[in-house]
Amino acid sequence: MNNSSESSNVEQGMKKILVIDDEPDYRFVLRQRLEANGYNVIEADNGINGLIAVRSLPLDLIILDVLLPIVDGYTLAWFFKSDPTSRHIPLVMLTVLSHENDIKKGMAVGADAYLIKPCDHHQLLNTISTHLHKSHSNE
Repeated sequence: MNNSSESSNVEQGMKKILVIDDEPDYRFVLRQRLEANGYNVIEADNGINGLIAVRSLPLDLIILDVLLPIVDGYTLAWFFKSDPTSRHIPLVMLTVLSHENDIKKGMAVGADAYLIKPCDHHQLLNTISTHLHKSHSNE
């Protein structure tokens, strides 16, 4: 681990990240990577459970898949960014949908970042760090 990663871990403390994704294997990989970098990870396997988590837990960032059962990620993103209790939480969409229209739609409904699966580990960590820093600066 290099010094910039180590200092980043110290600065972030135990930030809580909610991962909303219906693929258990993908959630497991994300959890392992994020926890190895000092994050506290909460998981939701569908949109309803994600909504419950956002409503009941203090969160620092949300990672959201678009293709979810029950309620899709676009609808959830719109809801999170429309609700005064969650609009301040940075939202990173992480999905296989890579068409330009998908990305535009994600940004239009409130995503702070839109990443395509499979996502490079360093790109994901940099995106998280950037948006946590922006969020902290706005407090």
